[in-house]
Amino acid sequence: MNLTREARVAVVGAGPGGLVCARVLQLHGRSVTVFEREAAFDARPQGGSLDLHPETGQAALRAAGVLDRFHALSRPEGQEWRKVDHVTAAALEQEWPPGDEGAGVEDRPEIDRGHLRGLLLDSLAPGTVRWGSAVGGAVPLGDGTCRLEFADGTSEVFDLVVGADGAWSRVRPAVSDALPAYTGVAFVETGFDDSDVRHPALARLVGPGTLVAESGSTILFAQRNSNGHIRTYVAFRAPLDWHTAAGLDVEDTAAMRAYLGTRLDGWAEDLRYAMLNGDHGFANRPLFALPVPHIWEHVPGVTLLGDAAHLMPPLGVGVNHALLDGAELAQALVGEERVDDAVRAYEELMLPRSADLAKRCAEGLGHLVP
Repeated sequence: MNLTREARVAVVGAGPGGLVCARVLQLHGRSVTVFEREAAFDARPQGGSLDLHPETGQAALRAAGVLDRFHALSRPEGQEWRKVDHVTAAALEQEWPPGDEGAGVEDRPEIDRGHLRGLLLDSLAPGTVRWGSAVGGAVPLGDGTCRLEFADGTSEVFDLVVGADGAWSRVRPAVSDALPAYTGVAFVETGFDDSDVRHPALARLVGPGTLVAESGSTILFAQRNSNGHIRTYVAFRAPLDWHTAAGLDVEDTAAMRAYLGTRLDGWAEDLRYAMLNGDHGFANRPLFALPVPHIWEHVPGVTLLGDAAHLMPPLGVGVNHALLDGAELAQALVGEERVDDAVRAYEELMLPRSADLAKRCAEGLGHLVP
């Protein structure tokens, strides 16, 4: 019988969900190791800004004992959502926060992904994260344990392996043969540095939060991050190989600007500037999602959380539910006597909840990018 108080727990992936799971376990004196393929925290850019919801993301941070730290780093003003006309850039709507009429400005504060990840890493005991540990797969052994196999040919056995390793999870095949599928929506990203000084008109247009404009199936987003950085995205329906079919090299900034300029023909110059005059090149970010619903038969010794379990379109709930998953799994492991009972209790809550959420996100993406 694998007892939770003695369990050897491996979390694969040092993203927010995996880190909050590790933090809650450590708060209750439990042993946990986090394996991360990246060489260090700053091995790659951490991405844009996130709004954390009281009932999900913030609840998870409260369980992890880091909610005060989150509030110290977050930007309540970042919740502002401005919709403007694509031809004139004139304001059409303004919300605080989007979709919550009458909600207070403090309800869903924004935080940069890097700041969120950093505060969770800082909360863990030294040595908890093993950087540069690429996982090749997980093999349930039939006795309630699971062998974690690493890309360097080594392996270790754990009482529980938690796949928190994102969209292309190496742990997922232990419980499911599902693979992410392209949603038909592509995002192209660029960015502006020190925007209040170097791009003041754009900074005023975007304001403290997020700007959105749309025409047909093309949508432009501009999002304020910390330190004056603005990330901009244009989203549109297209085949996965749209850039190849158009004869484009995404790393050819001039060619991409010409292509996007044509796509934004007739748009206000201020909005065209937001996409065509960035301080950086372009990144192609096609959206993938797991089948809906993504469920699996319980497998002793292994489970999933976050994008590994329920990759869905990015409509503001993915990280929130990854954090909630991590906290709830850890709390189940603390509250139940046996590891298997804890994992079953967690999956019985998470799977139906995530299936319903993924369905709503898929429908929302269809409305957002018709």
